[in-house]
Amino acid sequence: MNDNKKDAGIFVDVQNIYYTTRQAYKRKFNYRELWRRLDHEFNIVTANAYAIHRGDDQQLKFQNALKAIGFTVKLKPYIQRRDGSSKGDWDVGITIDVLESVRNLDTIVLLSGDGDFDLLLEKVKSRFGVVAEVYGVPGLTANSLIDSASFFQPIKEDLLV
Repeated sequence: MNDNKKDAGIFVDVQNIYYTTRQAYKRKFNYRELWRRLDHEFNIVTANAYAIHRGDDQQLKFQNALKAIGFTVKLKPYIQRRDGSSKGDWDVGITIDVLESVRNLDTIVLLSGDGDFDLLLEKVKSRFGVVAEVYGVPGLTANSLIDSASFFQPIKEDLLV
């Protein structure tokens, strides 16, 4: 490890990133390029990708690709309700993992556009003095999340495949 680099934890809200990049660009997010950039800048201490398990082959290939890059993939079952709606968000799980990891980190890197994480970032910045970087799609990332981040990194063409 390079002692000049700060220790970082990466926390990816996979569903949010998938849907926002698809909506804005009709393309997929480039996790390999993200890893390359962050690995150049930080000592990556933890890297979690939070996804929904549906069991289809495409999804399994994607999850295996994330693992090969260096992510720990955390899965939750996809729940289809009787009324046709579905459930499958990781907000609480991501929050718990950030709070359990933050003492060992200088920087939290969150990939999400979900404004529900604004309070989490405010808390970890004030209580633990960490830097909170957010990667999100411009126009599809909650203003409250952007405002609570130390740095907002817009997901643009250079982070897409």
